[in-house]
Amino acid sequence: MLKMKSQLGREPSPNNWRHLRLALTAQSSLMAVEILESCMVTPSEATPKHAVWLSNLDLLVARGHTPTVYTYRPCSDPAFFSPDVLKAALSRALVPFYPLAGRLAQDDAGRPEISCSGEGVLFLTARADSTLDVLGDLAPSDELRRTLVPSADASGLGGILAMFQLTSFECGGVCLGAAIHHTAADGLAALDFVNAWAAITRGDAGVPAASPCLDRTLLRARSPPSVLFDHAEYSRRGGGESKPRVTFGSVILPMSKDQIDALKGGAGQGKRLSTFKAVVAHVWRCACKARGLAATEDTRLYMTADARSRVHPPLPRGYFGNAIFRASAATKVGDVASGPLDAVAEKVTGATARLDDEYVRSLLDHLELQAADASGLRKGEWVMPETDLWVISWQGLPIYGADFGWGRPAFMGRACLQFSGLVYLVPGPDDDGRLDVVVAMEPESLARFKEAFYQELMR
Repeated sequence: MLKMKSQLGREPSPNNWRHLRLALTAQSSLMAVEILESCMVTPSEATPKHAVWLSNLDLLVARGHTPTVYTYRPCSDPAFFSPDVLKAALSRALVPFYPLAGRLAQDDAGRPEISCSGEGVLFLTARADSTLDVLGDLAPSDELRRTLVPSADASGLGGILAMFQLTSFECGGVCLGAAIHHTAADGLAALDFVNAWAAITRGDAGVPAASPCLDRTLLRARSPPSVLFDHAEYSRRGGGESKPRVTFGSVILPMSKDQIDALKGGAGQGKRLSTFKAVVAHVWRCACKARGLAATEDTRLYMTADARSRVHPPLPRGYFGNAIFRASAATKVGDVASGPLDAVAEKVTGATARLDDEYVRSLLDHLELQAADASGLRKGEWVMPETDLWVISWQGLPIYGADFGWGRPAFMGRACLQFSGLVYLVPGPDDDGRLDVVVAMEPESLARFKEAFYQELMR
């Protein structure tokens, strides 16, 4: 039975609740999930009411929620993931991170901004009729996202910035699904919030984390703009309009520390590559082979870089917003598919070596000039051609920092991926040097990619 109860915030409106109820009637082939409770959690104290100006990097990202899932093994503590405990801590966490309790809006000129209205975040409590084992390795999928992560479309809550779903399983384990709007926060900023929420829940008496920095004007474009670099990463590939999205599947391919070390040590002439460069070069090469691309075709590798430590002065610790941007390397398919690993890795090195303050400021100015076009800052929605790849690394991010008092998550990852050609590099949960390569690709190419991925490692 669906219930509405909220001691910490207001309940959804009747219209919103009607949409939510309709969405919850859908069944998953994985399992049935029953929503037990839904409420809006608001900040526990009064928070400032104003508008947050958004930088060009905030406006660049895809306008949607980033869906992630955390799973936790069973615990004998009777308070294990008590919804009331979590909601009380969430309410407190929303005080310093109060923009998340607001709504995405527009200023008088039509530019997106965050209205710090204090309306709150959505919190669902759910129950699954299966054990966590039924989820397998939790490879991203639309079904995983629909089942374990709330949807703004389904809830009818336009402009909401954060939604959470706590699902309990028959084995005693739980899954926490999170959907935080990308315009509000990039990956590190979102992790800062979830980890702060976890610290409050567990009553951490240690040194408190730095307060979030909410000043996004630190990444404002210059006046007048001065574009000193060719920012090819922000031009449509192939020209013309966006192509329809292609069907794709997703897999998680684990790499052990020994496999990574062998890959790094296999570079020619005694070279030793970093983990990132070696794995990215390996993935790029396998993708070109798996897709059967002609040697004379152009291929571009996109990577995501973080401006926080690259600008001068560096952004304050706890910068809450989007500080990520694209870098890329381009060459012929034949150079990637047939070239030695260290030569391919050099392409990666060349793409990341120049990313300093001057480059970031030039990019912000370039995006400011694009803003004259109403769609100029929506390039996050375009579909990559089959020749290209986009790699996002979560190495070094505190993805397992969400200990709510009952241990670190057994798994943390994306619930679904947006498009074919997207790759995530995700550290394993056990600090054993494992790296999970999460790949989205066309089904026929994905099977060949998996085969090439491990065959190349055995050479």
